[in-house]
Amino acid sequence: MTQALSKLLTVEQFLETKPENGRYELHDGAVVEMSQPIGLHEEVTGFLTVELSVEIKRLKLPFFIPKTALVQSASSDSVYSPDVLLLNRSVLQSEQLWEKYSTVQLGASIPLIVEVVSTNWRDDYNKKMGEYEEIGVVEYWIVDYLGLGGMKYIGNPKQPTISVYQLIGEEYQITQFRGDERLISPTFPELNLTAQQIFDAGS
Repeated sequence: MTQALSKLLTVEQFLETKPENGRYELHDGAVVEMSQPIGLHEEVTGFLTVELSVEIKRLKLPFFIPKTALVQSASSDSVYSPDVLLLNRSVLQSEQLWEKYSTVQLGASIPLIVEVVSTNWRDDYNKKMGEYEEIGVVEYWIVDYLGLGGMKYIGNPKQPTISVYQLIGEEYQITQFRGDERLISPTFPELNLTAQQIFDAGS
């Protein structure tokens, strides 16, 4: 659940004035206060952060997972706070907003974004998917561990699903994983995780 606050802002105004406490995003100029995630959501997010960090270290990649960094839209006054954000340290010098605001704008800086679905699932499947595609984020996961998304996204009957979007040219191609299917990740081709292992992190 999210709550929009009054008065439209530019990205710069948002970055200058957003509260220190809490988690906020900017959606088309509207400041949105993100609700505190439920415990299961946090467990899934934490599990993925650890598993991906292990792979980063094992492969000696120049990636890291920041705690509160933001992603700016390419075409709207929007700024997002992903559940899991991988950044490529070797290209951050090209990011104009990184040093002052820990905010990134370029797809080259972002190997992977993971959004863990909660009640505002439409944002993940609609708005954020389109925005991340436009930025050029090469890989985007939607982890719908409770099967909350619409049937047009995860099928009928609805069931827990991980949707992996891979940027091919300028458009995302989607592959979905359920149950004991092993996740196929372009960024981490040797990652040995099944969808169910991720879902079970929150049970």
